[in-house]
Amino acid sequence: MKIEDLNYYYNKFKFGEDIFHQLMHKRVRSILLVATFYDAFIFEQDGRLSEQIFGEYRQLNLSTAPRITSVPTGAQALEKLKSHTYDLVITMVRIGEIGPFELARQVKETHPDLTVLLLLNVSSDYQIWESHVAERQYIDDVFLWNGNTKLFLAMVKSVEDSMNVEYDTSHGLVRVILLVEDSVHYYSMFLPSLYSVIMKQTQKLIEEEVSEINKHLRMRVRPKVLLAHDFEEAIRLYEKYKDYILCMISDVRYKVNGQTDAEAGIKLIKHVLATNSDLPVILQSSEDENRQIAEDLNVHFLNKNSKYLFKDLREYLVHSLGFGNFIFRNPDGEVIGEAADIAEFEEKILIIPEDSLEYHSRFNHFSNWLIAHSEIQIAKKIRPMKIEDFETRDELRKFLHHIFRTVRIEKNRGKIINFDADSLSELNQVIRLTEGSLGGKGRGLAFLNALLCTMEYENKFKNTSISLPSTAIIGTNEFDHFVERNHIIENIQDKSDKEIDDIFIQGLLSEELIERLEIYLDVVRYPIAVRSSSLLEDSQSQPLAGVYRTFMLPNNHSDSAYRLKHLMDAIKLVLASVYLKEARNFLDALDFKAEEEKMAVIIQETVGYRMGEQYYYPDIAGVAQSYNFYPTSGLQHSDGIANIVLGLGKAVVEGKNNHRFCPLYPDIDLLTQEEIVRNSQKEFYALNLANNDFDLTKGEESTLSLLTLKDAEEHGSLRYLASVWDYNDSRLTDNPQERGPKVLTFSSILKYKHFPLARIVKELLEMGEIALGNPVEIEFAVNLAQENCQTNKPTFYILQIRPLSINTDAYHIDTNQLIKSELLMYTEHGMGNGVFEDLQDVIYLDPKTFDKTKTYEMQMEIERFNAKMAKANKRYILIGPGRWGTRDRFLGIPVSWPQISHAQVILETGLKDFIVEASQGTHFFHNLVAMNVGYFTIPYTSQTDFIDLDWLMKQAHKERGEYFVHLEFDHPLLVKMDGKIGKAVILK
Repeated sequence: MKIEDLNYYYNKFKFGEDIFHQLMHKRVRSILLVATFYDAFIFEQDGRLSEQIFGEYRQLNLSTAPRITSVPTGAQALEKLKSHTYDLVITMVRIGEIGPFELARQVKETHPDLTVLLLLNVSSDYQIWESHVAERQYIDDVFLWNGNTKLFLAMVKSVEDSMNVEYDTSHGLVRVILLVEDSVHYYSMFLPSLYSVIMKQTQKLIEEEVSEINKHLRMRVRPKVLLAHDFEEAIRLYEKYKDYILCMISDVRYKVNGQTDAEAGIKLIKHVLATNSDLPVILQSSEDENRQIAEDLNVHFLNKNSKYLFKDLREYLVHSLGFGNFIFRNPDGEVIGEAADIAEFEEKILIIPEDSLEYHSRFNHFSNWLIAHSEIQIAKKIRPMKIEDFETRDELRKFLHHIFRTVRIEKNRGKIINFDADSLSELNQVIRLTEGSLGGKGRGLAFLNALLCTMEYENKFKNTSISLPSTAIIGTNEFDHFVERNHIIENIQDKSDKEIDDIFIQGLLSEELIERLEIYLDVVRYPIAVRSSSLLEDSQSQPLAGVYRTFMLPNNHSDSAYRLKHLMDAIKLVLASVYLKEARNFLDALDFKAEEEKMAVIIQETVGYRMGEQYYYPDIAGVAQSYNFYPTSGLQHSDGIANIVLGLGKAVVEGKNNHRFCPLYPDIDLLTQEEIVRNSQKEFYALNLANNDFDLTKGEESTLSLLTLKDAEEHGSLRYLASVWDYNDSRLTDNPQERGPKVLTFSSILKYKHFPLARIVKELLEMGEIALGNPVEIEFAVNLAQENCQTNKPTFYILQIRPLSINTDAYHIDTNQLIKSELLMYTEHGMGNGVFEDLQDVIYLDPKTFDKTKTYEMQMEIERFNAKMAKANKRYILIGPGRWGTRDRFLGIPVSWPQISHAQVILETGLKDFIVEASQGTHFFHNLVAMNVGYFTIPYTSQTDFIDLDWLMKQAHKERGEYFVHLEFDHPLLVKMDGKIGKAVILK
């Protein structure tokens, strides 16, 4: 994928459907106002013209307000036109020697397509207009100033509608309101109110749009208003746009063939209804006796003199033109029901009588309503369809239900939508349960989901779905209110982690959130994960991955009150994470205060399905990075790396045994077969569905079980994941029916492409790296059994994306210039980039004291050394065998980051009797990178990498513990790191 491709899809998401972008292409952006200084002063000071126009545009979610340039005379206007470009000229009557008609004539000579409007100051000026019959041809229209600055907005919109109506109707099915009126005084008053009603009603239809840009664009779909002043012009416009006319509003008296006709409007209405009897028509008149004529014609009547004129107009547009609720009627016009939105329409369409279904279908009411709701493309598809195209009315009903359901789902795909019970279990959307920031993790999810949905990415993979699990997010406002409402800051001072948890559990969530959680649990019956999403977590600048909590909930208790309590407890404990010791130490190391951090909470469908009697887990879970810190087998750093496991992804996150592969070259084994067997996954995490009454304060694992491969085999989970070790030939075979111990190699997936995992991961990493401008890490899970997937296909679920802080501007290390005797260490398996010139302290584990059964004791000792370094505000080089940060104490020292937080450089070394594969892909190392810590590996069997332990052990120590030794040198040790190729050295 190229950056240009991603840019196209991002703009498509940002700016909405292409059709919206193409509408209202011609705009009035610059106006030349020709008015005396006095008139201009009155407009600006009394009417505050520019301010009012800007305010109207902003309030109505319109695009940038036009710029107005004023000149006092016609002569100056012509000079301006020589050097500047304008989209509209508005001229007053008294503008000097070159009057408005001569000005208009000269403007049309040089700028024939430039619209010129005449604005009369007072009603008496109309006589001037009437007396210049021949010259009126140069002026496009005339209006009367009435002190209402909304008139300028209406004039601008009227000009724009005329410029765009031909294209927008034919390409965008945009509707047209035809207004026929010859009274300058009346239409100058009526037109602004008509536009105001149209825009505000359109605005109501789009108020749920999250993006302000999309709101602006969807305003482009509002109906156009075309103004006609006589019978012939009205007929011409009607015949040209009759397929798009939404409504016609006509006066009674105006000219026919140049002569005033007292029944012109009646003649026009009869002509229109003869070809389209179902068209909504309004007859308006200042003579109330015409009401009866309107009733006889079966059209609506508006009295021009009524003080309720615009209220009546608004009600008519809402109820008759699709702007309001959809009113279901029977053929006799009797109301039998209504739908306020598309979700409610879905319900009603299944139960309305057949005669109502047929009535609305025959007169295109459904497509009209969709168009009013800016669903142009769907309306475009169904409008040509006839009732006769369906064999039965039931088939028609199902078709319409499917169409409107599709509209609702597609409208929300990739979006962050406000709380909506009808959408809680839908895929590929994020529902906001409360206001506030989504947090780092939430932002990443929302962004990637929006991009993938806009790209229709899953269409690239046949019989495979790529999806975001059903997701709801509690915004950070709830965290703020919770802390304030429950006096958290005052109550947690000097409290232990357990006491803090208890305080949070006793705290009260907002009534609004509790009410929405109850609705959520009424809809959602599957297992859920409650995840942290703090402001800093997984952010570009300071990722705090792995510091906060995630709880998996079975969500299957028979008592809904218990389910609600479990969910609320999980939410509270995630909120409490911010104030626990580990998080506070981490924030301190980043020079942040806990009070600066805020927490959002993600509630997400747990990916997986029921296995056996009581367990729930996915076939595959994993983490992938677009930058490989430790490339082997001829791979490059930029080829990326992935770590996958059977079951829940907790095993990968915690650094337990897993399977590593390169997404670019999934066929390449990164280890020998013997090493694959030794380092393969032997146990996995699953959600225990039988344990539905638990205490979450006991930890994240209180709902989980650690199972063996034998359990997985009984569940039938190993079919595409396991190979068999053939003892006779000392090799792996990919036939799972062979006898022998099962080894998780995922060969059917990676080598035989039963599921396109490597290709999906590769492309997502590539896409993520382009989108974030950084190397990235993604977490994912896979359900292979299509019958158990919501999508009815094998499904790849994206759980999160976050940036990796890798600086690719390498500090070059020239190996030809190195002198081995001057080096404490050299490695080609380094992570980090740059130079450290101020490290005088080394803390190393004495190899003679290492015992892999004593790693807990080592963990506590290094924590004490680290605390002393923190107190002295010093950074140091840390050296020790095996995996730092592993949760498996037999593979290394199971420290958490706060226990070694002042280490600036960390070395993983190998010992003769303790050879462990280098760790990678865990949250622990992600945060090391985020804090710019150099991390190096010295494989025991390497022919190039080394550490001079003999020299180190001969140095005088400052302090010796039972396991660790602290050295303090009288000069800094120079550390150089070449991040691009992974080389690093430490000079003595």
